[in-house]
This record gives sequence, structure tokens and C-alpha cells, in this order.
Amino acid sequence: MTKLAFVFPGQGSQEVGMLADAREACADLFAEASSVLGYDLWDLVENGPEDQLNQTEYTQPALLTASIALFRLAQARGLPSPDVVAGHSLGEYSALVAADVLQFSDAVMLVQKRGQ
Repeated sequence: MTKLAFVFPGQGSQEVGMLADAREACADLFAEASSVLGYDLWDLVENGPEDQLNQTEYTQPALLTASIALFRLAQARGLPSPDVVAGHSLGEYSALVAADVLQFSDAVMLVQKRGQ
């Protein structure tokens, strides 16, 4: 029997321009995150500046949103739901959202506070 697991990354995998090829697929989720955060997260992720994106209070919401965007994109393209989810450090929040234990907007608020 085959089992599928997703492991979400922690801080350190961010870079300016990540997800540029997935803009349309990510737009709604980034808009939702931006409304919670009070700033344009997509603009920061796509245009930087890199030193701001690398500040923990900005990195953590960016990586959470990117991880969930890619997770939802994979599901929309037919990848089955995982049997198990896990995350390294910050990735634990992405895993909780992917497992439907935590609402995305609540996770955005939590990681914003976590990063401050």
C-alpha cells in the first residue's frame, strides 16, 4: 500500500521572485494573506527588496503562503490528498493548514506574530 506524505519547509527557502510562474494560481491566496497582514505580500515576494523578505516577520507569512499555494495547486492538478503531513519549524503551520486543522487566515496571523 502506497502512502503519500507532504513535508513543508521552514524558514530559509525564500527568495525574491519565487512563484513567478504560478502568479495566476496563487493570486487569491496571496490577496487573502495580504488582507490579514495589511501589506501587499505578493509585491514583496516578487519584487523585494530581498533584505526585507529575509526579515523573519516578512519571511514567515511569505513561506506559509507559498507553501499552501503550491499545496493547493498540486491538489487542483489532481495530486491526491496526503496521508500524512509534517513541517520543519515554520512548516508545521503549513502542515496544520494542509491537514484542515487550522484556517489559513489564522495561520497567517500566527506566523506574523511568531516572526515579530
